[in-house]
Amino acid sequence: MNILVLGSGGREDALSWRLSQSPSCDKLICAPGNPGMARWAERLASLDPCDADAVIALASEEAIDLVVVGPEAPLVAGVADKLRDAGFAVLGPSAAAAQLEGSKGFTKDLCARANIPTAGYVRTTTVTEGLEALEKFGAPVVVKADGLAAGKGVTVAMTMDEARAAVKAAGDGEMVIEEYLEGEEASLFAFVDGKHVCPIGSAQDHKRVGEGDVGPNTGGMGAYSPAPVLTDELTERAMDEILRPTAETLAEEGMPFNGILYAGLMLTSDGPKLIEYNVRFGDPECQVVMPRIEGDFAAMCLAVAAGDMETLPVIELEDAHVMTVVIAAQNYPGTPKKGGTITGIEAAEEDGAIVFQAGTAEQDGKLVASGGRVLAVTAAGATLAEARDAAYAAVDKIDYADGFHRRDIGWRELERVS
Repeated sequence: MNILVLGSGGREDALSWRLSQSPSCDKLICAPGNPGMARWAERLASLDPCDADAVIALASEEAIDLVVVGPEAPLVAGVADKLRDAGFAVLGPSAAAAQLEGSKGFTKDLCARANIPTAGYVRTTTVTEGLEALEKFGAPVVVKADGLAAGKGVTVAMTMDEARAAVKAAGDGEMVIEEYLEGEEASLFAFVDGKHVCPIGSAQDHKRVGEGDVGPNTGGMGAYSPAPVLTDELTERAMDEILRPTAETLAEEGMPFNGILYAGLMLTSDGPKLIEYNVRFGDPECQVVMPRIEGDFAAMCLAVAAGDMETLPVIELEDAHVMTVVIAAQNYPGTPKKGGTITGIEAAEEDGAIVFQAGTAEQDGKLVASGGRVLAVTAAGATLAEARDAAYAAVDKIDYADGFHRRDIGWRELERVS
């Protein structure tokens, strides 16, 4: 089949790499792509993934059989709807179902209707309402911008002063003020074809910029899969109590979900509770889940897109641990320093690691940084410690003077097993 991948980040590089390995993939086009994705794709097409007309024109020109939408913005903008209306199979939900990520308030209200375990909350629309809601919860408390925020719209305030500052900084507009949950976070991914829900792996990421998980939130500084803390028993509870009821409720309410459902979970003493949903793979979690999925991934995606997941064989995950270490540009998550030259990727990949590219560009024949998170250096091992050692050995072979990375990805789990 001919496949079009929309997006240009590390997640889309990992998706493209995995799709290109599928026996059923005949041709792969990426739009707009990045220099790393050019390694797997027949061509890169320069367009805005949120421009539905341009995407439809490209899909028609290339006789595309399946469109895989990587980032959230095109999904929330309704690009998947317009592609389906034009007759294309799409892995990605409708704009209505994508509200799960596009509006945190929408998701909290759905959880309330479906009795899905999550934190207590209040929706607010003004700073005054937000400050009043804080008094009901006290500290610690969580302040969330309602809409898309590239993984940086959440403040976990440990004091009331922090909480008030977060509400005031957000200004008037939709917000969710939420109960603080105690526990450990983990991510669970599933295929959903509108009716059926099938888990396809777990992961844990490191959102904070600094070692020891300190400093401001980022889009993610590293991740590993599987997440051992999310045991088989807890996974089944999350499926039964959170993911399946979500898919069922959306279908009953006329907005069936199709695509990747990503549940951010808090593993509390009362069991798993939903923190938030994303309607696509995480980044950098995608980079550690993709190497573990066995079989014809492209065929799986097409079956999900066609609402025909029942025809799939059981999805197997490789019995291995995978870690990715993000190399970011200096000043990230603030304004990143762009233009720094990157070399050493081939050397980094000599022993089996793979370097997924995110914020990169070609300039005068050289690979340079063009964004905040630049590379995701990924490696596998029989244990998490082996995966860590292989990933950092690869990181150390990359020459990127303007970059930085954490040296402690996986530290909590590694301490548990040491």
